[in-house]
Amino acid sequence: MGKNEQYVAAIDIGTTKIVSIVGKKTGNGKIEILGLSKALSTGVKRGVVQNIEETVLSIQKTVEDVQKLSGVTFSEVFVGIAGQHIKSMKNRGYITRENYEDEIGKTEVFKLIDDMYKIHINIGEEIIHVLPQSFIVDNETGIKNPIGMCGKRLEANFHIVIGQVAAAKNIEKCIRKADMTVKDMILEPLASADATLTDDEKEAGVVLVDIGGGTTDVAVYYDNIIRHTAVIPFGGNVVTKDIKEGCAILQRHAELLKMRYGSALGDIAPENKVVSIPGISGRDSKEISFKSLAYIIQSRMEEIIDAVNFEIQNSGYSDKLAAGVVITGGGAMLKHLPQLMKFKTAMDVRIGYPNEHLGGTSKTEINQPMYATAVGLIMRGFEYLDTYKKTFNASRGGHATAEKANVREEKITVEPTPVADKSAEEKLSTIEKIKGYLSRMFEVEDQPIK
Repeated sequence: MGKNEQYVAAIDIGTTKIVSIVGKKTGNGKIEILGLSKALSTGVKRGVVQNIEETVLSIQKTVEDVQKLSGVTFSEVFVGIAGQHIKSMKNRGYITRENYEDEIGKTEVFKLIDDMYKIHINIGEEIIHVLPQSFIVDNETGIKNPIGMCGKRLEANFHIVIGQVAAAKNIEKCIRKADMTVKDMILEPLASADATLTDDEKEAGVVLVDIGGGTTDVAVYYDNIIRHTAVIPFGGNVVTKDIKEGCAILQRHAELLKMRYGSALGDIAPENKVVSIPGISGRDSKEISFKSLAYIIQSRMEEIIDAVNFEIQNSGYSDKLAAGVVITGGGAMLKHLPQLMKFKTAMDVRIGYPNEHLGGTSKTEINQPMYATAVGLIMRGFEYLDTYKKTFNASRGGHATAEKANVREEKITVEPTPVADKSAEEKLSTIEKIKGYLSRMFEVEDQPIK
């Protein structure tokens, strides 16, 4: 290990799980994950922290585990932010220049973007990201990089992401109580997109759908530019809840049923297969047919897909998405979901695995849709360090080996009985954010549940 080797740590605070992860860059620029730890999340609802103490305990547990597994100690982390409070809007700004013969410089572009942070928003909200989409110089539209051009009037179209101040502060409070600091807070759909989408897909036009436990994140890309973001306030947990209520069984049994035997297409589920669920407190066991289970799941997934379709139409790019839909997150592993999504959206669909930028021996262990956001946070972390020429407070120690990624997951111990076959998953300053976005902008099959 070189003394100057750079590490990055991140925490994905989700509704169903909290993931701590640490990684480094390999010689070819790929990301190697050195350790990952996952624990149940009990203090978060729909992506928003609602119980500080429970969330802190889960964070501390996963951080301790990942430090032991990887041998890397750290005191600062990159953290994702999502939740139903996230919303986006479009805005246009302009400046009139004194001399049209002078070349447009970075300072003028910085000022134009900085003005976007001053627009009026509701009380209790804050602007998380200002993402430039295109620039206009003297009515010449569609310019991606105006620096070096001449003109009197400089305009730009922006995609602005807004969130609640309280939600961001609660995340920061949880990290502080776990004796760490927030290096940067990143919108989770952007992180997931970095981990799973290819450059060709972003250019052709693609929709990323990250189906988590409490929320479904949507990001629309076209011509290599983020065009629309949204957070739908329900995800895999509502499917589990429907199974629980529809079959009158315990929550943990409903979750296991969904993961192991669930399907998003009721019509093709076998009619002659059932699963036997233990009765509550010694009561008689229940037999639930695969077909009934599949129809319950399909009904709720169609509702989620309808909400995704609404966001796609709302983006204004529904007719320009040649690459179709990429689904990721833990909910993406639901059997036959790609087929249902393709039928409902009339677009090509694939499952997004975070393997685009993974390297080293970590690739196999970490290459699951549920880890897409965590891997994306690591990627954004390295991008942040490269952009601002900063270092990350982490060091290598202990006795862990770096030859193979270490993954620790908290297991659920109560399971249903086997199937009975009747026939046989520190905030940046405003100016730093602006520089970061500009720097990045100007750089010219179906898997069954096991």
